[in-house]
Amino acid sequence: MSNPWEEISLDDYEKHMSLDSVRQLQAMNSIMQEQFNTYPAETAMILGIAGGNGLEHVSPEKFRKVYGVDINADYLRAVSERYTELSGVLECLHIDLVNEAEKLPQAQLLIANLLIEYIGYGAFQKAVLQTAPEYVSCVIQINVDDKQWVSESPYLHAFDRLDEVHHQMEEKALTAAMDEIGYSLILQRSEPLPNGKSLVRLDFKRNEVKQCLNQTNYT
Repeated sequence: MSNPWEEISLDDYEKHMSLDSVRQLQAMNSIMQEQFNTYPAETAMILGIAGGNGLEHVSPEKFRKVYGVDINADYLRAVSERYTELSGVLECLHIDLVNEAEKLPQAQLLIANLLIEYIGYGAFQKAVLQTAPEYVSCVIQINVDDKQWVSESPYLHAFDRLDEVHHQMEEKALTAAMDEIGYSLILQRSEPLPNGKSLVRLDFKRNEVKQCLNQTNYT
C-alpha cells in the first residue's frame, strides 16, 4: 500500500496549512529563515520538503548544495519548477525515509520540520546517522487533542489516511532519541498557533565522540 503522503495533493496541503485558522505555512517560513541562517553550513538537507516553503531564504552565496527530500514525486517536481533560481544548488531526491535512508547523501545541516511525526523516532535516527550533519534543526507539532491532531479546515479529508503513519511527538522523547545517537540539545523554542497547538523547534549539535561510538549500532 502506498504511503498516504503520496496521495495528498500539494494544492490541498498548502491551502490547508496557510488558512488563517492554521497558519503553519507562514510560521514555518519564518522558522526556516532562521534555520538556514543560524549555523555555519555550506550544505543542507531538508527532509519532507513538500512544495519548498522557505527555500526563498536559501542564499547561493552561503550554500553550495541544498538537498530537498520527499516521498511525493509530484511535490519535488513542483519545487524544481518554483525555484529555478537555485539551479545548481538545489537537488531534489525522491526517497522513502522509512525504507531507503541509506540513499541519503551527507550534509552539514539537517532540517526536519513536521516530518518526524510521520516516520517515527527510530527512522529519524537512521536518517540522521546516514546524513551525519553537524547540526540538526527540527520542528514538531504539540497538540492539545491527541485524537484531533489535524486542524479543522475545508481540506480536512485530504488527510484522512495520515493516521496510518502518524506518531505523537514529545520534546523529551525526541531529545532522548537524539542523545542516543550522539546529538545534544542546543536550542528549544515554542511558537503558539491560532488553534491552540504549538510548533516546537529543537536544535541539536553533534557530539563527535559519542556519535562515533553509536554509529555502529544503526548500520
